[in-house]
Amino acid sequence: MKIGILGGGQLGRMLIQEALKYDDEFYTLDPAADAPCHNISHFTQGNFNDFETVLDFGKDKDVVTIEIEHVNAEALEELESQGIKVVPNAAIIKTIQQKILQKEFYKAHDIPSPDFEIMDGSSDEIKIDFPFVQKLNTGGYDGKGVQIIRSAEDLKNLWTQDSVLENLVDIDKELSVIVAINENGETKTFPVTEMVADPKLNLLDFNICPVHLSEDVDQQIKSITDKFLAAVNSPGLFAIELFLDKEGKVWVNETAPRLHNSGHQSQEGNANSQFEQMYRVVKNLPLADTDAFTFSGMLNLVGAEGFSGKVVYEGMEDVLKLPKTYVHLYGKTQTKPGRKMGHVNVLADSKEELMEKLVKVKAMVRVIAE
Repeated sequence: MKIGILGGGQLGRMLIQEALKYDDEFYTLDPAADAPCHNISHFTQGNFNDFETVLDFGKDKDVVTIEIEHVNAEALEELESQGIKVVPNAAIIKTIQQKILQKEFYKAHDIPSPDFEIMDGSSDEIKIDFPFVQKLNTGGYDGKGVQIIRSAEDLKNLWTQDSVLENLVDIDKELSVIVAINENGETKTFPVTEMVADPKLNLLDFNICPVHLSEDVDQQIKSITDKFLAAVNSPGLFAIELFLDKEGKVWVNETAPRLHNSGHQSQEGNANSQFEQMYRVVKNLPLADTDAFTFSGMLNLVGAEGFSGKVVYEGMEDVLKLPKTYVHLYGKTQTKPGRKMGHVNVLADSKEELMEKLVKVKAMVRVIAE
C-alpha cells in the first residue's frame, strides 16, 4: 500500500521506523530538504499548506495521513472527493486546527473544557474575568501562540488576531490520554500519562506513566474519551491533553489529531507503541494492545541555550551505559535553542525510581553544537 504522510518530522520518522516491519511504501511531504523523514521514505520537498502541492502529492496514494495538523485541509477534502482515503478525515483536521472550532466542538458534545469567549476583532469589549489564557485561532503549537493575560495592565500585550480567550484553570496536574479508533469503530485507549513542563520553554520536560488517579478522576477521563470517540466521526489516533484542577475536576485543554510527544514512552513502556497503533489505524487493522508493562517515562532532548549549528550530544555515552534506558534521535543535523532533537525513554519499578532516573539523565546529557 502507498501511504502518504503530510509532514516529514520526527513523528513521521518514528511511525515509519515502526511500520518498516510490514510491507508498505511510505511517501512524505515536508518543506525542509533535510526533514527527519527525508532518508527513510520516498521524500518530496514541498509546502503542505499549499493546495496544489498537497493535491499533487496525494492523488496517487492509497491513503494520506498527517504528522502535523497545520496542513491544507481543503486539499484533503478534494482528495477525499476523488476517492483517496484520508486519516483522520479532513473535517476533523479542520475542526482541530482552528482553536475556535475546536472549543465549539467540545461545547456541542458536552465535553468539559474551560469556559471561553471568542475574540474576532468585531468588539473591543472583553467580558471574561482575569486571569485568562489567549490562544491564537490557528498556527499555535509547543506553547507558541498561547499567552496568559493576568490583569488589565497585560491587555496591552493582547494579540489582535482571531483567538479564544479561556478561563485559567488552577492546575494540579497536566495529563494526556491517547485514544485510537479505526474505520470499523474499534477503539483503544492508552494508559493516562502525566506531563511535566519546562516553565521556561513551555515545552514538555518529562512524561510519566502510569499516573495514580482517584476512581472519580479515572471515571471523568473515561467519560471524556467516550464522548470524544462517539463525536469524532473519523478513524484516527488523537492525543487529548487534560488539566486536573485542584478541586479534582478534569478539563480538556486541547486535542492533537495525530501522534504526540506525550505518547513517546509507549515505545518501550507499553505492549505496543502509539506508532504501532497509528499504523494500524491508517491500515484499518485490528487495534493493538496498549497495556503498560511497568513505570515508564520520557525526557525530551532539547537544544541547549546559546548553541546553534551542527549538533553534538554531550554525555550520550554515559546515558547509553544505563540499564532500561532507550535513546531516540530524530535525524536532525542542526540544533538551535529549544529545538526538539530527540528523547530518552526509561523504565523503572516505581514512580520514585522513575523520577530519579529521569532527573539523572537530564543532568547527564546536553544538546550543544560543534
